[in-house]
Amino acid sequence: MKQEKYLKSIVALLLTLCLFSCSNDRVLLSPLNGDATILAFGDSLTYGSGSNSTTQSYPAILAQLTGLNVINAGIPGEISQYGLERLADVMQETNPSLVILCHGGNDIIRKLGKVQLKQNLEQMITLIQGSGAEVILIGVPNFSLMLNVPDLYPELATSYNIPIELTILPKIERSPKLKSDQIHPNAQGYSLMAESIYSLLQDSGALLN
Repeated sequence: MKQEKYLKSIVALLLTLCLFSCSNDRVLLSPLNGDATILAFGDSLTYGSGSNSTTQSYPAILAQLTGLNVINAGIPGEISQYGLERLADVMQETNPSLVILCHGGNDIIRKLGKVQLKQNLEQMITLIQGSGAEVILIGVPNFSLMLNVPDLYPELATSYNIPIELTILPKIERSPKLKSDQIHPNAQGYSLMAESIYSLLQDSGALLN
């Protein structure tokens, strides 16, 4: 009987420590105001290639889920170098409170080098945070058999203390039912992507439940 109580106490202590650790690991963002603008910045995965980009892209669906102004600033085929070059102008034009950064897929497909990709993303994050806006990062997988997200994405999230979504794009890429071609999601895939980002915004405190 004493042993059973002892074991229950140990289990309770471990659960408490786990919850405390998890809460400390969570990156928190400032709550978004009702008139806030979210900028979705990236390439074809942001633009919505493979679906009706106006109504079925993840930014369009996220706007419906949040009730906020979500601007789609995705350009199909863009590499991170060109994304970095246009980001400052887009930031100035849109004045967002939050930027969803989903970039690097074309660098990975074209094998342009992970070091340069990381440097470009790092400069984008620095530019965004320097403007006073907050940022969340979407991990883009290697388009290979394993579909693993390169380490550079979680490394950047840790270095700059920003929330990151690492699982949704690998999940979509593994399922032919969620894709319109070998790379791009279909309407259902983009819907899942938007829901995943919506959950991340809630978990990080940017959206209040």
